[in-house]
Amino acid sequence: MNKIHLDLGDQSYDIHIGSGLISNSGLLTSHIRSKQVFIVSNEVVAGHYLDQLTAPLSAYQVDVHLMPDGEQFKTLGTLEGIIGTMLDKGHNRSTTIVALGGGVVGDTAGFAAASYQRGVRFIQVPTTLLSQVDSSVGGKTAVNHVLGKNMIGAFYQPKTVLIDTDTLSSLPARELSAGLAEVIKHGVLADAGYFEFVESRMAALRSLDGESLEMAISGSCQIKASVVSADEKEAGQRALLNLGHTFGHAIETHQGYGEWLHGEAVGAGIVMAADLSMRLSRCSADEALRIKHLVAAAGLPVAPPEGMSADDFLALMAKDKKATDSGIRFILLAGGIGATEVVDDVPLSELKETLAAGSSLCE
Repeated sequence: MNKIHLDLGDQSYDIHIGSGLISNSGLLTSHIRSKQVFIVSNEVVAGHYLDQLTAPLSAYQVDVHLMPDGEQFKTLGTLEGIIGTMLDKGHNRSTTIVALGGGVVGDTAGFAAASYQRGVRFIQVPTTLLSQVDSSVGGKTAVNHVLGKNMIGAFYQPKTVLIDTDTLSSLPARELSAGLAEVIKHGVLADAGYFEFVESRMAALRSLDGESLEMAISGSCQIKASVVSADEKEAGQRALLNLGHTFGHAIETHQGYGEWLHGEAVGAGIVMAADLSMRLSRCSADEALRIKHLVAAAGLPVAPPEGMSADDFLALMAKDKKATDSGIRFILLAGGIGATEVVDDVPLSELKETLAAGSSLCE
């Protein structure tokens, strides 16, 4: 088992990564402070792992709320349902919410933990690659609004994150590829050596090689923990973790939540960010194409949806939560793979060229 410490002062916690962690009763119960446990999961994940998670909890009052599966259910209505079940079952301020599932479950359950009676304990047990390498780490919790992704939420840190790599054996190939988008993102934004590792292990990652997966998850979590510990609430450096997301969130909103998986939209968004970086001489054409080829090798789209116009992108990106008074904010390369920076003053002419490039991005 690998352990990564995320240093946030009195909000610090450990991220545990390894095989069989869902059945490791001590890791879970050591972070529960009362006899009440409230598990949020979805109908698919619960069928695989709920019994394993609850087996060591026979001495506790354990109640379960199952969400429908899909990004389209990451809503205020679902949040209200979770809180309603907690109230109905008599959960008090000493309860512990456990999120068992992917990013939708983790984000929604985390926001419920931040909101319920002004805040209760929270544990992340992510079961998808995307949630293991990204959304379960760092304390961003939210639900979507019809006009924008993650527009309603809070920064709220879990007490621990338990990443059981065995859960990836039940993950559909499309979901695995979606998680690889965030793995690629971490290499592009912060670590050229890690990017090279992902390039060299892509086939092994897609075939669920255990050693490669544990190394990739640990590498991504270490990069994210380093960024978050320096900037918990995105006052500066943490914004770099949004590489590809300005474009990606626009795609998700335009297509309708759930049509494109989050990682698929981020994959295309990373390629678009690389293309825009190339046009602004922030990376070479070879580096931009190398990024595109790795995204493709992960089984991800490398172009935005057909029929999504430049005007569609501009309208949606203007409403993105990362936008500022000075306009749309982008995360772009800063000299090549492994270095990025926040850019607020992208010339509209180059941006429109990227938005119009379609399948010829980075070429």
